[in-house]
Amino acid sequence: MTRGVNGVATEVRADPLLEVRHLKKYFPIRKGFLRREVGQIRAVDDVSFQLQPGETLALVGESGCGKTTTARCILRAIDPTQGEVLFRSSNGNIVDVAATPRGSLRPLRREMQMIFQDPFSSLNPRMTLLDIVGEPLLVHGIGSRQERIERVAELLRLVGLRPEYMRRFPHAFSGGQRQRIGIARALALHPRLVVADEAVSALDVSVQAQILNLLLELQERLGLTYLFVAHDLSVVKHISDRIAVMYVGQIVEMADAQALFAAPKHPYTSALMSAIPEPDPRARPRGRRSVAGQAPRRERIVLQGEVANPAAPPSGCYFHPRCQFAVDLCKTVAPAWEEIEPGRLVRCHRARELTLAGVAT
Repeated sequence: MTRGVNGVATEVRADPLLEVRHLKKYFPIRKGFLRREVGQIRAVDDVSFQLQPGETLALVGESGCGKTTTARCILRAIDPTQGEVLFRSSNGNIVDVAATPRGSLRPLRREMQMIFQDPFSSLNPRMTLLDIVGEPLLVHGIGSRQERIERVAELLRLVGLRPEYMRRFPHAFSGGQRQRIGIARALALHPRLVVADEAVSALDVSVQAQILNLLLELQERLGLTYLFVAHDLSVVKHISDRIAVMYVGQIVEMADAQALFAAPKHPYTSALMSAIPEPDPRARPRGRRSVAGQAPRRERIVLQGEVANPAAPPSGCYFHPRCQFAVDLCKTVAPAWEEIEPGRLVRCHRARELTLAGVAT
């Protein structure tokens, strides 16, 4: 099936689980005694993508670029300003989550769940694990109390915790164990789509690897689909099938993970990759003379200037004030979101002519 993206034909696999079309979320800026609106913050500014069943799509970018706001709009934790969020429910019907009345969202909540960033603040300290993990079942009226207890025990085993822990409170667990509790809670209703909002950023590196491997194992076992929000590209490379790079509320590049790391097409993507630490003790630091047997270190791209203000973004391409490849066209004309290669979409006037450094996969 082919579908146009801003007039460009795009090859799309049949029956995506989630399709986001031209999603926007603007927050009003109010001033004065009467709190009059004097402007808007473009937190999410025309975001479009598809998510296939069983796939992991990562949203990456700097803090404040709109990743979490995009995820919350998809789940209707906040109401989008404009756009469509088309979700294919378990009965095969396509539902526009953005336009569904709040009173009718409860059936969709069972199929779309979220894993939160901070495992310390996302769990109620006054509730036991039985109450925390079993709360979604109680809210949706699923099973008797004994059936809920059995389901909680099953979920705890699934995420690598012992069922007898269900009578304990969150303060008795480490950060990694708390995140496993959060994952168990997200899986309680058998969701099809799981949004992981910086699910490992608050954890130690060794614990991050354990949680990532758990997520991959659960995806294979349960057939889950992930929207993975992160800022750490090394984490994203480990878990993602496709990657979408965001900058000031817009997706500037999206492609398969291996293709994106090997040869980025947007200058911002290349700059992000140059900041990934190299786990190679033989790589010489920049500025030192080359020594026989030492691998040269990848050149770091240092972006000049500040991130564009989403309340007053620059004309043309939002990235042009910091881009070393910008030309006059970039300063005046906004680049289109277009497919330049099969499966690769970029928002850049010069994407077809630039050859940018990537990272070996």
